[in-house]
Amino acid sequence: MKLYFTLPNPLRGTGAAALLLSGLLAGCAATPSDQGIHDPLEPLNRATHGLNKGLDTVAVRPASKVYGTVVPDPLRRGVNNVADTLELPGVIANDILQLKLEQAVTNTLRLGLNLTFGLGGLNDFATAAGMPKTDNDFGTTLAVWGVGEGPYVELPGFGPSTARDAVGTAVDIAFNPLGNVFTGNDAAAVTAAAVLSKLDDRFRYSGTIDSILYESADSYAQARLLYLQNRRFELGKEAPAGEDDGFIDPYEDLYGQ
Repeated sequence: MKLYFTLPNPLRGTGAAALLLSGLLAGCAATPSDQGIHDPLEPLNRATHGLNKGLDTVAVRPASKVYGTVVPDPLRRGVNNVADTLELPGVIANDILQLKLEQAVTNTLRLGLNLTFGLGGLNDFATAAGMPKTDNDFGTTLAVWGVGEGPYVELPGFGPSTARDAVGTAVDIAFNPLGNVFTGNDAAAVTAAAVLSKLDDRFRYSGTIDSILYESADSYAQARLLYLQNRRFELGKEAPAGEDDGFIDPYEDLYGQ
């Protein structure tokens, strides 16, 4: 899950994704990943962080509280399951690109089981059948291919990222296998499921997110540090600080979804 509310499908065509891909991949190649923080765009990033924080204050946080309070938990879980199921074609595509063929087969079976026995994804039948959820994205694919993370960036509506992950986000959206399958009311329903799932994430992790955004002395620096630490750990590039001392990172789940 991203720190902020993820705006659904802002890139419908491949042209915008190709432009972003070429520009940001150049930045990734020019700035190899290291263990430090590379933030040459900090003034712009801080301005974007202020925009995202304002969006959270006036819209996302209030909406998530209403959604999480009014809608029963079983119904919210069902919507989340639908959103997760609809993401599986993209996950499978990245599994294949990374040659994780066993994982691709498992996720393909998950998709089939949840669409059929799971009543269109409302129930996570696959997990109950012993096929736990695994995530994947094109940012991870680029990392597997050896592309450096590039400079840190904060994206409007998406929150903390890197140049590599920004490219990955654009590609995942623009080339979503389901992008041209659903139209009209079906497309609206897919978008609604994605939006409601993000609102539920914001509600469930409200304590952690609020502590970062509203209780930190420098919410930008805190969000940046936690994102980079956990993303690198997720990709196997480094261990969280203090891990050797038995440290348990309370933000791992926040950025691990």
